[in-house]
Amino acid sequence: MKLGIVADVHCNIEGLRAALELMGPVDELICAGDALYQFRFSNEVLALLRERGARYVLGNHERVLLGPWGEAARSAPRVRRDLLDYLAGQPYHLETRVNGRKLVVVHGSPFDPRDEYLYPNSPSLRRLAGIEADIIVLGHTHYHMAQPVGRALVVNPGSAGEPRDHRNGFRLSCAVLDTQSGEVIFHHYDDPTRPRVDAAIVPQPREGAQTEYRPPENAAWWD
Repeated sequence: MKLGIVADVHCNIEGLRAALELMGPVDELICAGDALYQFRFSNEVLALLRERGARYVLGNHERVLLGPWGEAARSAPRVRRDLLDYLAGQPYHLETRVNGRKLVVVHGSPFDPRDEYLYPNSPSLRRLAGIEADIIVLGHTHYHMAQPVGRALVVNPGSAGEPRDHRNGFRLSCAVLDTQSGEVIFHHYDDPTRPRVDAAIVPQPREGAQTEYRPPENAAWWD
């Protein structure tokens, strides 16, 4: 079973469409939060996620948008009420099973503070070993990652809407996870909403970007 994974779209409908095209056919789509901005709504992004039947968890930006501070943004005339209701009906924490594997999806962290940034080298990442899960999907950092922590495979697809990861030259990214083999494929791509930066003028670092992750044979977290 193949899971397409995106996060941190931040209203970038063109970035999301590009991610879906690059991922190709997947069995399920996961969005790990911050599909919107805290003071900006996107009918297009939410309509596409709903159309694709995405498993969508909310992030810190959705929390603000749905709270008192976001009242003006969500009351704008162009905001579709049906999509606002769809947004309000999504969880902040998802636990389910896919292909016999236990899947946990959150935006930032499953622990307090929920909005902690868990980067690939964060010491707090080790705490995820205490979660009973085979796959843990995160977002929030805009940094892509696939690595084992305890018995779980932790995956962050990076951002499909607002690039911040220097390791891939500040490009957008998404991921496809094969739940049978544990293999993860990353797609890194230019933001279609922004002009391409000429590397001869502004050199872009491209060191350390993951293009794939393959678990070692007989890995304990897939037993």
